[in-house]
Amino acid sequence: MPVSLREYLSFLEAMDAALVLYDVEGFYYLARAIMVKDERNLDKFDQAFSATFSGLETMTVDDIMNAVDVPEDWIRKLAEKTLSKEEMAEVEALGGFDKLMETLKQRLAEQEKRHQGGSKWIGTAGTSPFGAYGYNPEGIRIGQHESRHQRAVKVWDKREFRNLDDSVELGTRNIKVALKRLRRWAREGADDELDLDGTIRATAEHGYIDIKTRPERRNNVKVLLFLDIGGSMDAHIRMVEELFSAAKTEFKHLEHYYFHNCLYEGVWKDNNRRWTEQIPTWDVLHTYGSDYKCIFVGDAAMSPYEIAYRGGANEHYNEEAGETWLNRARDQWPDHIWINPTQQDYWQYTHSIGMIREIFQNRMFPMTLKGIEGAMKELGR
Repeated sequence: MPVSLREYLSFLEAMDAALVLYDVEGFYYLARAIMVKDERNLDKFDQAFSATFSGLETMTVDDIMNAVDVPEDWIRKLAEKTLSKEEMAEVEALGGFDKLMETLKQRLAEQEKRHQGGSKWIGTAGTSPFGAYGYNPEGIRIGQHESRHQRAVKVWDKREFRNLDDSVELGTRNIKVALKRLRRWAREGADDELDLDGTIRATAEHGYIDIKTRPERRNNVKVLLFLDIGGSMDAHIRMVEELFSAAKTEFKHLEHYYFHNCLYEGVWKDNNRRWTEQIPTWDVLHTYGSDYKCIFVGDAAMSPYEIAYRGGANEHYNEEAGETWLNRARDQWPDHIWINPTQQDYWQYTHSIGMIREIFQNRMFPMTLKGIEGAMKELGR
């Protein structure tokens, strides 16, 4: 997991300033906030943290016998921070933390085998303060993989961010993160945003407070989206819907059209009226300028005849080959890519995918975080 020198020094400064004390979970969040600057690395951080500090939760009796003494101050501070007043009263009834630590050491020395149930020995499934899978408000967990009562939950083992890995399929939120790579900022519209630098400069020049405003900065990228619909794409409907939803949110200048398998002489806006309200592809080619970024989304899975031959389409008779229309689209919009929701490992087994990749000069990307980031980088050149 990449961590810059500046991030690591900031982490050391935080530790030196004692921002977190006696709190493993707090230490986890502090370290993660400082060291992780890319969402795709959140899951990697969880795995690294778990591998490094797993011993805190899974120490065996022998491990503890051979280890250094458990710091009483650590136990005391942690309890004061996490236990309720009632639980603290129970601790006091036992004799306080000094008595707790003394009892732990004594039982570690006396115990010779694993004890199941009960309330005295360091065992499991009982009410002893020492052991695993039981319950005691002041207990010290030994040899238990995870918390049952959520008293010491290892948040890093939950791995809530595993879906942010750059090799997996995306959800709408993660797609938005990837699409943000394609930005061209411009200030447009009414002057309704405070220009702080301009206000300071004007005030200094004129000798009185001179408020300056400016248009809000917006993403000025124009996107033309062609979405394959029907047939083998039915299996990818959810993913395409998420991509479409994210794109509508991220790009203010977005136009979309549907097609089936390959681009032909007609496209449509409403799938319920695909045969009655088709839009001539020539009209689309002549409507949107070459400054648009063109994105095709489809699995490219079809008969090779649908791409290469006149009359090869499976739903109608096409006067011109699909390849001809795809080349016209490429020529009209030089910034173009194809996003394929099919797992990239399987591309080699479908001949039509190879044909589309060749037409698009290998500008085909998988619908993963890494793939969409690569696609946005390609379009942003």
